Amino acid sequence: MRRHRFGDKDQGGECPADRLVDETEAAVSVGVRLLCCREGSNARSFERGRENLRHLAHIDCGKELFREIVEGEGRAIIKASEQEQLLLDWSASACKTQTPCGRQVSRLYVSADGVLVPTTTQGEKDKRRATVLQKRRNMPKERRRRLGKLRPVKKGSDQRYKQIYVTCLYDQSHEHRLVGVTAGKVKGLKRLLKREAARTRLRGADERVGIIDGAVCLKANLDQLPLEMVLLDFYHASEHVGDAAMQSGTDQQWLEQTLHALRHEGFDPFFQRLLDWRTPLRGAKRKHADSLIAYIAARRDMLRYDQCDPRGLDVGSGPMESMCGVTTDRIKGRGRRWDLDNAEAMMAVEALYQSTGLWDRYWSNAFAHRN
Repeated sequence: MRRHRFGDKDQGGECPADRLVDETEAAVSVGVRLLCCREGSNARSFERGRENLRHLAHIDCGKELFREIVEGEGRAIIKASEQEQLLLDWSASACKTQTPCGRQVSRLYVSADGVLVPTTTQGEKDKRRATVLQKRRNMPKERRRRLGKLRPVKKGSDQRYKQIYVTCLYDQSHEHRLVGVTAGKVKGLKRLLKREAARTRLRGADERVGIIDGAVCLKANLDQLPLEMVLLDFYHASEHVGDAAMQSGTDQQWLEQTLHALRHEGFDPFFQRLLDWRTPLRGAKRKHADSLIAYIAARRDMLRYDQCDPRGLDVGSGPMESMCGVTTDRIKGRGRRWDLDNAEAMMAVEALYQSTGLWDRYWSNAFAHRN
């Protein structure tokens, strides 16, 4: 390579080729970013992920740089999703399944849930910064001069735990799945659900079913989508009935018969059993019964379990609960605290991996536009 050097007696010399080489070497390649994301999301800590990267790929990366690469890539994934840059190679109309009567239909389930993630409070950040400053004051002056200026402290959380929403769209066989995350509160969830519904072409499915845990904000957001029904997860419904039965001292046989009515006989026989059960109760036991009846009555249109078996529909939100677990596996743990945007970024990396075909597509696009 030939290098041309330009000089000036007042401003000194410069070699443009050297600057170009320096910038290229300073950039982190797509392959290294891919490996960092794999190890950063799978390892129990950034330190362990950095060590794994060094042993497996002989890439020595500083702990702070490793963390910045993984979290930065998570933010890039969120941005690519918001700008609809990641196209799916499947759609709702391709999610075929066979009903018990032998009819071939396309079916897609939509679910959402909120998870609490541990966040770093402002008080904790102030305490950490005070500790660091005290350590610097105790250092010899020469060593203190060599240290760089401390970065500004990002504003901490006002609570120890914050909520992030997770969405999951999946087919009957679980071969197709689209997972998304957002820390944008209820409005962010609304935008995410509409975007994911558009990406999967939800209207193209013959059957579109929502399954949630009964939270009012989740139901309100799913009602914005073109779904034919939104079901209350049967486990959550049975849990509420079981808790009320335990508080009132009701026997196990009544509970089993009542849940059987809920599952197979329809809403009216089930609700009548609750009313008959409530009648002789008094005091605190009756208050527990009234609370259950109010909860059930407010969700009447979500308890259509008797219609599910003839059509082969799921009544549980197991896939959604599973995604809540895997997306927060790296976030939760002893001693872990996050800035909310960094927690969202880490969850976005795992959500991308759990979404059918998107992990390979994202990195293929990154390699095509590398550096």
